[in-house]
Amino acid sequence: MLRTLILGGTTYDHIVSLPQLPAPHPQTIHTAPFHEGTGSTGAGKALTMQQLGLPTLLYSAVGDDWHGRQIVADLTAQGVPGRYLTDPAGTERHVNIMDAQGQRISMFVTQSSAQVAFEAAELAGLVRASGCVVLNIIDYCHQFIPLLRDYPHPIWTDLHDYDGRNPYHQPFIDAADHIHLSSDNLPDFRPVMEQLRAAGKQLVVCTHGAVGATLLTADGQWLEQAAVPAPAIVDSNGAGDSFFAGFLYGFRRHKPARKCLQYGALCGSWGVQTKGLGIGNRSGALLEQAWQQHFA
Repeated sequence: MLRTLILGGTTYDHIVSLPQLPAPHPQTIHTAPFHEGTGSTGAGKALTMQQLGLPTLLYSAVGDDWHGRQIVADLTAQGVPGRYLTDPAGTERHVNIMDAQGQRISMFVTQSSAQVAFEAAELAGLVRASGCVVLNIIDYCHQFIPLLRDYPHPIWTDLHDYDGRNPYHQPFIDAADHIHLSSDNLPDFRPVMEQLRAAGKQLVVCTHGAVGATLLTADGQWLEQAAVPAPAIVDSNGAGDSFFAGFLYGFRRHKPARKCLQYGALCGSWGVQTKGLGIGNRSGALLEQAWQQHFA
C-alpha cells in the first residue's frame, strides 16, 4: 500500500485538566494537574495511523528551538516518519484547558508562520509517491495546494469546527474531495454536508463528540454512528484525530463506509483513554478484535 501523506499540524501543548471549565470571573485555582508534549492535528493523525500500521509520512513545520526538537524526538521515538520544515516564527504552542467531560478551551500562545520555506520539487515527489493526502487547515499549508492539482488519489481535509461560512476554509474545501468536520459550530450540520456533497465531494463525515458521527456519501446515503463509550476520560485532546485516523484506516483498506465509521468510533474511544496523542499500545490487529467484539 502506498503511504498516506499528512501535510501540516505539529505543536507543543501544555494540557491543564480541571473538573469543569473555569467560570468567567477572577479566581485562583489551587489544584490544576497538567502534562505537556506533542500536539496538533497532523501529529495526532500520523501517530494513530502509525500505531494502526498504516504507512504514513508527516510533512510539517516546527521551530529551530527546544519545543521543536522535543516534537521531532517524540514522534521519531514513536516510529512516525517525518519530514520537518523550519518555521522562522518558532514552534507553535498551545495551552489547552480540559474538563472531566472532555470539553476544551484552547489558547494559541504562539502561532506558526503563514509561509515557510520548502522545496516544491521535493514535496511534489512525496505527493506522487503517496496513495492518499491529508491536507490540514494550517495556514502555511495554503502553499502546498497548487502541488495537489491533478493528484489522482483521494485528498482529505479536516475542517474541525467549521461554521459553514468562514472563507479561510474554502481553499482547503476546494482542494479536497473527502471532507471531515465537527458539528461544534454547526447546530444544523446536515445542510452544510449537503452543500459539500453538491459541490462534488465524494464523502463527508461530521463528528459530534460523545454523541457519535454522521456520514454522507456521494450518492446521498446517510449513515449514523454512535460513539463507543469509554470507561473513563483520561485526555480527550486529540481524540477527534484518532477517530479520523481510524476511519481512514478502514477507507485505505476499502472497507464499507459503515465499518470505517465503526473503526473511527473505536479509535476515538481509545483516544480519550490515552494520555497524550494516539491510541496507546494498540494496533490494527487489536482494532479488528475490538470491532469483532463490538460490531460483528
